[in-house]
Amino acid sequence: MHIQENKASEDHPVEPRAVAARRLARWPVQGALLGTALLLGACAVGPDFKPPELPAAAQGPDYTPAPVPARTAQAEGPSGQAQELVAGRDIPAQWWDVFRSEPLDQLIRASLAQSPTLASAQAALRQAEATYEARTGSLWPQVSAQLGAQRERASEITSQVPGGQLLTLYNASVNVSYNLDVFGGTRRQIEGAQAAVDTQRYQVEAVYLTLTSNLVTTAIREASLRAQLQATREVLQAQTEQLNVIEKQFDTGAIPKSIVLQQRTQVAQTQATLPPIEKALAQTRHQLAVFAGRLPSEAGLPEFDLASLTLPQALPLSLPSELARQRPDVRASEAQLHQASAAVGVATANLYPQIQLSTSYGNNALRARDLFTGPTTLWSIGAGLTQPIFNGGALRAQQRAAVAAYDSAAAQYRNTVLGAFQNVADALRALELDAVALQNQAAAESLARQSLDLSTAQFRAGAVSYVTLLTAQQAWLQTHTALVQAQAARYADTAALFQALGGGWWNRAELANATLAPTVPATPAAATAAPVRN
Repeated sequence: MHIQENKASEDHPVEPRAVAARRLARWPVQGALLGTALLLGACAVGPDFKPPELPAAAQGPDYTPAPVPARTAQAEGPSGQAQELVAGRDIPAQWWDVFRSEPLDQLIRASLAQSPTLASAQAALRQAEATYEARTGSLWPQVSAQLGAQRERASEITSQVPGGQLLTLYNASVNVSYNLDVFGGTRRQIEGAQAAVDTQRYQVEAVYLTLTSNLVTTAIREASLRAQLQATREVLQAQTEQLNVIEKQFDTGAIPKSIVLQQRTQVAQTQATLPPIEKALAQTRHQLAVFAGRLPSEAGLPEFDLASLTLPQALPLSLPSELARQRPDVRASEAQLHQASAAVGVATANLYPQIQLSTSYGNNALRARDLFTGPTTLWSIGAGLTQPIFNGGALRAQQRAAVAAYDSAAAQYRNTVLGAFQNVADALRALELDAVALQNQAAAESLARQSLDLSTAQFRAGAVSYVTLLTAQQAWLQTHTALVQAQAARYADTAALFQALGGGWWNRAELANATLAPTVPATPAAATAAPVRN
């Protein structure tokens, strides 16, 4: 049963004015009858949560204004193969296997076992589960036993004994109390606790996905920097060889010293570009170690280069309507919205009467051996109803605060959904355009290399000036380095797409922590918010 004010606002989940509460306060008989009816119906005031609807545009087939080509451009050389987007293909749980790198797989497996970030998220999940279990206990009667002894002196007036009387009173009793959850406040608290468990569970998945993605992208960055370092060293070697030729020509008087100085300057400039790349490579290695849960000084961290990675030719592409079910951050945001909805129900229930039943049974005696014998038995039974009448508007303000928190959580959910769709759109366009960029860059590097070879041969024959040779050297240096960066970008784009689509967590039989029992559904499409039982 769902109770709310007749004039509830359409913009908020509930806007009650506690009509029933005022009636209970003014007409006790009618209030008792209403309370009995509510008890029999086991009602819960406040909103019953329903998963938010996605925007209408999310029901379409595309993530971008213009459809993304199903097949990317192809380029000559390493990492130049075309990639095909396969709509509706599922994502494997260990999505990084598409790169076919055993060292990368071993690194990720070891990192998942010792990552402090993931361990912290798992501990927070266990805390949320324990809190939920504690909340469920409030639905049951609370039973306690009491056993005690008390030494006291009764006054002469009380005991009618001259000079008073010393007494030792022994007591043993069992007390039972039960709060009738007539308006569902306790059940809404339990509902909120369950939503908090769901939130933390999806946050564990989000940490898992972020960690694996960081490891993959950092390994790709390391491979890119190694390739850039190798490319720069190749350029430096070519320039050094050219310098040796120029110095020999200078020794024979064939060229002026200015050309020798210019070439030495070019070699020095190229050498100056090596330390920044080496620094970036070292810092990337340090970051990779930290992601893996290790100190940067620890040995055993594998090294990565582009040759050890395979660019997958087939990529999955989920339907836009399924993305919200696949993204753990969206699911966590939805669970937070559910938690805020339950909090509105709790604040609403606080406006209504609270009914408590209590009973006690025990014995009192002046001697311990008489405690459970003779006429020492005592018992009591009672019921109480507490109806808020005036509290300075505190309960109303708390309900308005809960509704505002719900509105905030709803806006945050919409923002998270928008961010998820942006991530996928960005990844798709990056896959498309970076493939074209690699195609163009490969052509530019090939032409620059041919131009350098021709200029070198002509310069040695005295057919062109040194300026022509220097221009060709600079052009090849730029295009060769840019080609390596463009090759690495395609691997990074592939990893970004898998991350944007959710990483396949729904295909894992367990959570990241093997000691935790899985409670997520087998497929994201089948996962819906648990219904509130009234």
